[in-house]
Amino acid sequence: MLNRAQAPTITSPVHFDFRLLPLETHTLNNGLTLYAVRDHIEPVFQLEWVFQAGNWFEPAFGVAMATLGLLKSGTPNKTSYQINEFIEQRGATLKAGAGPDWASVQLSGLTRHLPELLPLIMELITETIYPQHELDLYIQNAKERLRVQLKKGDFIANRKIDEYLFGLQHPYGRYMQADNFDALHRETLIAYRQQFLSAANARLFLAGQCSDADIQAINQAVGQHHWGGSTAIQQPIHPVLPATDKKYRITNDENSVQGAIRMAAPFPEKTHPDFTPMIVLNTLLGGYFGSRLMSNIREEKGYTYGIHSYLYNNRNLGALLITTEAGKDVSEACVSEIYKEMALLRDTPVDAEELDLVKNYLLGSIMGDLDGSFQNIQRWKNLILNGFTEERFYNNIQIYKSINAEQLQALANTYLQPERFYELVVY
Repeated sequence: MLNRAQAPTITSPVHFDFRLLPLETHTLNNGLTLYAVRDHIEPVFQLEWVFQAGNWFEPAFGVAMATLGLLKSGTPNKTSYQINEFIEQRGATLKAGAGPDWASVQLSGLTRHLPELLPLIMELITETIYPQHELDLYIQNAKERLRVQLKKGDFIANRKIDEYLFGLQHPYGRYMQADNFDALHRETLIAYRQQFLSAANARLFLAGQCSDADIQAINQAVGQHHWGGSTAIQQPIHPVLPATDKKYRITNDENSVQGAIRMAAPFPEKTHPDFTPMIVLNTLLGGYFGSRLMSNIREEKGYTYGIHSYLYNNRNLGALLITTEAGKDVSEACVSEIYKEMALLRDTPVDAEELDLVKNYLLGSIMGDLDGSFQNIQRWKNLILNGFTEERFYNNIQIYKSINAEQLQALANTYLQPERFYELVVY
């Protein structure tokens, strides 16, 4: 009988065995690869088409974003109203968007509706015509959103810090101006869709409760022909032209009561051996609520409601970014405290108790990310799109478990040097 007077044994996540759910690989009739993580928990599914069609590939500013954002705008046979009504009547959700490297079309809903939804999604991917009135409305709304956002210091700071890191002409550093929206044309979007949303440029990721018959339905709808052509996409080359100056102060609103602080430094992409150890150091610095930056600048000094640091998740170039908003009168002091925390990490090894806390946080977060097929397929997708095997995941787990204070201090002395950082405050 269970003794409720005795507390259960507490086991650190460091001692847990982490396992990804098994991945199935199916080759459709047209050669397209379908990756699947199936379960039998709930009768729901998530199916995602991923294309090399992000900002990295677009011929002009905003084309990738508009091409995916208007994917439900209309086909020769259906209006945007009919498309949205069909999807909503079946309780499904369709999301389409483009990021720095990838574009995706994600469909989720009840598994029983998957076969009847598939033909519609393929119609959108292969036949969307971007009606002029829909494009005009998109441009009007986008320009209005931009006009409102440009009044906000944090919005300006996010745009400018990427410009300093990569250059205004680089896909990771450029940002939309109002006249870029005016330059969007139906013909350009159709051409981009036809070239990049193709079978030769796609990978499919499936999760949820799906039968072999559902796999066959996907093959029937998606794998029967080389839609969009069969030409492989060539990787363009974009020169990086970072800013030469490192410190910037911008007044965006004379009446602003706070400063939007952004500090960033270049960092190697995910294939570099320091990337995974740096995740641990970044967590310690500003990657969770108990981080050094949060404990000092929020909890002790009261300069801000929150401060965070991140590693960019881009495919081709990386960066370390620190973001916060602080009172106008304490923004400069906040910047100084950030540098002080970097210096402490360079000069003093982290103690065992704090390092164990960070490890437990990281590993505990991964445990949550492995709860179910939807979460597992995201892990698999990240590995596959970046050219990694399953071993990358397990090697990362081992690094999180075994990294020591001396390794973290060496990383800090390499990457947390003040002269490496762009420093921006927008008032």
